[in-house]
Amino acid sequence: MTTAHPRPSTVVCEADAVQREAIYRIRHDVYAVELGQHPVNTAGRLTDRLDDVNRYLVATRDGSLAAFVSITPPNVLGYSVDKYFTRAEMPFDVDDDTYEIRLLTVLPGHRDTDLAALLMVAAYRWIESRGGRTVVAIGRDDVVPMYVRGGMRPTGLTTTSGAVTFELMHADVAEVRDAFDALEPVVAAIEQAVEWRLHVPLRKPAACFHGGESFGAVGVGFDDLSRRHDVINADVLDAWFEPAPAVLAELERHLAWLVRTSPPVDCAGLVAAIAAARDLDPRSVLVGAGSSDLIFRALPRWLTRASRVVLLDPTYGEYAHVLEKVVGCTVERLRLDRDRDYRPDLAALVELAASGPDLIVLVNPNSPTGQHLTVDEIGTLLDAAPPSTRIWVDETYAAYVGQSVEELITRHDQLIVCTSLSKAYALSGARVAYLAAAPHQLEELRSLTPPWVVGLPSQVAATRALESLDYYQGCWDRTHVLREELATGLTGLGWDVVPGQVANFLLAHLPAAGPTAAELVAAAQRHGLFLRDAGAMGTALGDRAVRVAVKDAATNDRIMAVLGAVAAPLNAVAQGS
Repeated sequence: MTTAHPRPSTVVCEADAVQREAIYRIRHDVYAVELGQHPVNTAGRLTDRLDDVNRYLVATRDGSLAAFVSITPPNVLGYSVDKYFTRAEMPFDVDDDTYEIRLLTVLPGHRDTDLAALLMVAAYRWIESRGGRTVVAIGRDDVVPMYVRGGMRPTGLTTTSGAVTFELMHADVAEVRDAFDALEPVVAAIEQAVEWRLHVPLRKPAACFHGGESFGAVGVGFDDLSRRHDVINADVLDAWFEPAPAVLAELERHLAWLVRTSPPVDCAGLVAAIAAARDLDPRSVLVGAGSSDLIFRALPRWLTRASRVVLLDPTYGEYAHVLEKVVGCTVERLRLDRDRDYRPDLAALVELAASGPDLIVLVNPNSPTGQHLTVDEIGTLLDAAPPSTRIWVDETYAAYVGQSVEELITRHDQLIVCTSLSKAYALSGARVAYLAAAPHQLEELRSLTPPWVVGLPSQVAATRALESLDYYQGCWDRTHVLREELATGLTGLGWDVVPGQVANFLLAHLPAAGPTAAELVAAAQRHGLFLRDAGAMGTALGDRAVRVAVKDAATNDRIMAVLGAVAAPLNAVAQGS
């Protein structure tokens, strides 16, 4: 029998009406009676005009109010500091992104605790989440050091109110964020000790970088989609070919009905089509709106900050983002070496698997390296892993190889295969993907799957695509020819194209004497060609790694023409001529 852990006795939340009334009375006791800042009044209650706009954050201990802080957001009434200093005196700008922290108060009996620092953290996160850039405060001279430790900068400007002397302070929210990010033990301690009930997370969610910058040139407002003809989006790995004729015919024939009609709530027809095409039990299929939906749905549910995960380095960046920034677990990277053409070391993987991590993630074929492990090699890895270790294989590009490990899910019930239909089936805009795994692995995720998770046009498009395998096989075969032709062209420019790649893209290294990847990418964009600087996808690639999507023959020729046009001037600059 397991024993439930007691809930943290400290709670941080925004004050309700009852707590606000208690705060007004405590303000009188502290600031009028105790500190003599204000006259004592018979009502025993202290408020001011800013309480019409102020928001209070409170910390309670065992259900009782222990500390509070007030936040004044931008408003027409101004700030409390305006009573003591003119805007011209203040050595910072006050604008619509300025917030004030005031009345930081810890009740007797709690003043030897960390509640003041905790509420400062809460106030910064509250302000940051609302787009605040500058924080102002006036702090009593005896608590200025605590404000400074919290990121505030004294200005040297002081004022006296009653018997109390205050100093004007300010902070840049971005600078406080940088300092806060460096205090991981503090953040972890707060998470363990405090029940955080604010409507903003303690940790600021991190944005996940993707390619796709070419859409900025097309226009994210979709006002002139014809601009797409002027752009080569080789920074994303969309198919160079169109969806199967059966897909387009079905969409064109029924488009008006498809876009206005609710789809089957559980995607049953799509699940049946996937199961039939891939020889899977329908109970072993869970669909999603693209692989990102499934990654974000599954991994944060299965993992905690205490989890340990093995990840290839380099690999698809979304996994590192979810694991490190969203979940916050420990990630062990298996570095892929250039002298091995970035092919994973199977023996090293087997050793890591045997050590029993919570999860191993393999993108196979891998992006951006274009290398893959065979079904037998992944079977060896599965044999080495204990049953408690999940192995997640992302097969977004597996159709280009003609091998899938989905057949192994009946023998290895810790295997989860994530397959996107975006790249290989020319359905990137439709956002359709699925997990294939033993039914028990998907049971909990089904309860987290919203109804109608895939739109009706996408369900129909994916179903027809899976019925058109002969068409797609011809496209995949043609992709290999186009990839090799593009590789020959890039090699002719002096690029070191990684050999042995098998998918619809190429990873190459630029010459050491020429421009960096960032410089080349920027120069190519000015000609309408978008490439991927692959350096950020891992720690092993350096600053001259470029990933290029394979396109049709005519577009590949345009790619080579642009690269030829920008290469000479960039080389001249790099060589100092």
